[in-house]
Amino acid sequence: MTQPPKSIPENTPALPTEPSRQESLIDYPSLFPIKVMGVKVDGLVAAITAVAHQFDPAFDASTIELRESKGGKYLGITITVMATSREQLDALYHALSRHPMVKVVL
Repeated sequence: MTQPPKSIPENTPALPTEPSRQESLIDYPSLFPIKVMGVKVDGLVAAITAVAHQFDPAFDASTIELRESKGGKYLGITITVMATSREQLDALYHALSRHPMVKVVL
């Protein structure tokens, strides 16, 4: 025989809910850093800069930060774009991730 569900006392605090897909933790517009890693080859920085310009025409390439891996095989590139919407960031991440010179996007 099954028992009826127990009722929750009125003074029990509600559990926090996760933000819905529509809610954002980012205030738009805002500067947003994105880290990109790829094999250190000629043209990598220029290629990442070109993608950034597609999504942020005012992107300032002088703000790019570079960091070589310990062995020197990989290059970490931090770009800071003006994020205007979740859709823009999603499209930018997708374009960077699909780029043949890119290994990782964070």
